[in-house]
Amino acid sequence: MKKKPIYAVVDIETTGTDPQVDRIIQFGCVLIEDGEIVTRFSTDVNPGKSISPQIQHLTGITNKQVTKAPYFEDIALTIHHLLAETVFVAHNIYFDYSFLNQELQRCGAPELSIPGIDTVELSQIFFPTEKSFRLSDLSESLGLVHDNPHQADSDAQVTAEVFLLIEKKIRALPLLSLKTILSLSDQLGMETGTYLNRIYEEMKEHPDSLRDDLKVVEGLVLKKKQVTYFETPVYETAQYPATKRQKERVFAEALTYRKEQSRMMNDVYKHFTAGEEKNLFIEAATGIGKTFGYLFPSSYFAEPKKPVIVSTVSIMLQNQLYEKDIPFTNQFAQQKLQATVLKSHRHYLDLQRFNETLKNPIKQKQYALYQMRVLVWLLETETGDLDELQLINFNHIFWRDTTHRGTELLKKDDSLYHEDFVRFLYKRAAQSNLLIVNHAFLMQESFRKRPLLPEEASLIIDEAHHLPDIVKRTALQTIPIYGFQKQVIQAREEGQLFDQVLELLGKLPTEKRYVNMYSQTLLDVVEDLKDFAYELAQILTIDKREQLQESVIQKTQFDQLSLDGEKLIRRLETYLSDLEEIQQSVRRGIQQQLESFSVSERMQLTELFQLFSEVSQLAECFDIFVNQWEAHWVKEYRTDKKGLTVLAVNDLSAGIIKKASWYPNYQHILYTGGTLVFGKNRHYLPNKLGVNDFSVKVLPDPYNYEQAARLYVPKLPLAIHEVSDAEFAEYISQTVEQIAKQEDRPILVLFTSHEVLKKTYHQLHQPMLNVGREVMAQGISGTREKLLKRFYHSKNSILLGADSFWEGVDLPGDSLQLLIVTRLPFENPNRPLVKAEYEYLEAQGINSFTGEALPKASMRLRQALGRLIRSENDHGVLLVLDRRLVRTKYGKRMLRALPKKLPIEDLPLEETLQSIHEFFKEKG
Repeated sequence: MKKKPIYAVVDIETTGTDPQVDRIIQFGCVLIEDGEIVTRFSTDVNPGKSISPQIQHLTGITNKQVTKAPYFEDIALTIHHLLAETVFVAHNIYFDYSFLNQELQRCGAPELSIPGIDTVELSQIFFPTEKSFRLSDLSESLGLVHDNPHQADSDAQVTAEVFLLIEKKIRALPLLSLKTILSLSDQLGMETGTYLNRIYEEMKEHPDSLRDDLKVVEGLVLKKKQVTYFETPVYETAQYPATKRQKERVFAEALTYRKEQSRMMNDVYKHFTAGEEKNLFIEAATGIGKTFGYLFPSSYFAEPKKPVIVSTVSIMLQNQLYEKDIPFTNQFAQQKLQATVLKSHRHYLDLQRFNETLKNPIKQKQYALYQMRVLVWLLETETGDLDELQLINFNHIFWRDTTHRGTELLKKDDSLYHEDFVRFLYKRAAQSNLLIVNHAFLMQESFRKRPLLPEEASLIIDEAHHLPDIVKRTALQTIPIYGFQKQVIQAREEGQLFDQVLELLGKLPTEKRYVNMYSQTLLDVVEDLKDFAYELAQILTIDKREQLQESVIQKTQFDQLSLDGEKLIRRLETYLSDLEEIQQSVRRGIQQQLESFSVSERMQLTELFQLFSEVSQLAECFDIFVNQWEAHWVKEYRTDKKGLTVLAVNDLSAGIIKKASWYPNYQHILYTGGTLVFGKNRHYLPNKLGVNDFSVKVLPDPYNYEQAARLYVPKLPLAIHEVSDAEFAEYISQTVEQIAKQEDRPILVLFTSHEVLKKTYHQLHQPMLNVGREVMAQGISGTREKLLKRFYHSKNSILLGADSFWEGVDLPGDSLQLLIVTRLPFENPNRPLVKAEYEYLEAQGINSFTGEALPKASMRLRQALGRLIRSENDHGVLLVLDRRLVRTKYGKRMLRALPKKLPIEDLPLEETLQSIHEFFKEKG
């Protein structure tokens, strides 16, 4: 019988990442035999050099600790003998294995030549829905105890436990899935593929039957899907509980009666069942229980034929509604809410396209890793929603090949057609009485050929203050000239899109001729667009040496275009019109013969149709750019970070949702959120959205701000609007450093300028690290989600954020008590687009400052305060480093938009710091 391998799970800690100059300071090893941990070995190592403060902070290993430890020279042979005849296992093996080998070589010991397995790669494949594959994050998610991250003994132990869990997961897989994974495993690092093969051979000897919840279709093992049919009670459902006593009876002991929440429920129920006005705005502060306040009454009138549609601001909040808020509501609802999260088809996996990639695999490591990961995920997912995979982006070619492109080009006689995730989504939606979408999806409904939302429904728009900006973003149209050129050139290269399509269309000679003409005309369009951009640059006096430029084009400037520029416009209009006609003819011809094309051929046709759509959008944008000069159209000439030209068209009237195709369909719409009104001005948001048939209700804030919070506006030694970015960043750094020395708690610092944020980070990062405090910055230290997660789990880190960090950041309790606002959150009025928008408002008789800039900034400041106080038990300090808040008339208007009883302190900085300390001391 073949001897079972011994796995040596290794972790090393080092003074840095360069083995030429850095040294090992700790070695840890756990031996696994026959699925059991049999031995542990760990030792500190004297590096013969000083350990930097950063590494000491990261690992907890001090210079004093390693002084009496052996040098690596003393233990090199011991380690070599320990690892001999084992299989080396590590979390990111490429670092540990090579660093250890270099050290062995340096000390004259033999190099390792043993096989190796990487647990990062294995985790990515077999735990497909994990958010992060960092060892500390993975161990937390898997419920493993990891007491001392970045210490070799602890890391080796946890890696060993992760490795055992991975093997357990592999052995639970269907044999067919593992066989397919194995066929792709030659792309894995070192001997990871050999390890999988050994398990497969063992499992083959005692094969298990397929689990009941799985099925095999076209060689893929899939989780069975089932549409839950909506059940309508035959008997009459209970009446809506309008009074306090009736609600208390429904909620029993499980839920505390809240007066303001009850008022919201009644307003929502009345609006959708007997309301006379179309639009109702309800401002409900965090803590009232806003989501339950509209979901509970919805359960009394929502039905699949006339469902409730809830639109929120992000996919994250869509998922939160589905996973947390609806199950909670269903504990009390007489008629259950049966919900479906609706997203565009690009969020889903196309099974036909994915299966095609397995038949013709691309030999590339990341491509194969994604294929293997999806094969495991298909055993777990019913929805095929790619967001379940927790990826930061889907830019890799694999996702271009496998994401869904809509049901139009699916092959109907393929068995996977009946398993298609998007078709299943639509079936589920038809049986749901609640549909959850986001604002971007809602606004895109106006541009869909086939509407996805039911015409008869009750519409609830949550986080409604975001709607105007999202509407504007949805309406933005661009012509990325050099991006389009690159796309066209790539499509025309030998063996690429046009060659592939021309080969497919051998049986359709007319369409083949048209595609040839199309390919050539596209090249002419690209050349003329570049010349057109050059002509625009002449009238706008664009300085090519400067990058990141934004210029708004006025009609008077456009009229100065040269004769060559005018000719280019006419020629481009003709070309684009010809392309549109060719597209229609080719589409028609292909659709008539669609059933004769295989899945792989349809993948190529989908790429062609995608290009057609992009050319149609470009043609529409170009037409507006050169011909439409109504005041609400703003045309921009932009250059991006690489100095590449983009032409853009903004529609300033886009926020007027009455223009949306779906708006007339809904008899009643509810808009809700924490910040919908500005002081006594209740019309700000309705006016921005262009609705006139409305009423506004404001529910009182439930918190005792007098006890829970303080707002400090310290007297400053400088006027921030008169200093340079560098000087201001230096002042912010000094202030944050002083507060950090005094208060050992997490600090969130909000910026309005990315430039000042970066400068502050570079000044603050090192001094704080030297005292054991991590500084994280948006755009520097990782994605927003990762930053928030690290901040939430830290005891005293400092997070610098801009833009999206002003709102939608849920950091409950102790995770955020100290918030610093560096500057009042006004938009930069000198930015061309902001300036153009203000001019548009002025032309309509609206004061751009009091009617737009001030309300918008005030609401942002309120949202920032909302990061601090999110429950009755929260307490916190808001420190604003902008004296305009207390010195100007408009600053005082902003203060009036904040909670009435919020105490405001206007003291010198030293006294401010003392007062902050006393406040926290009092709160314990």
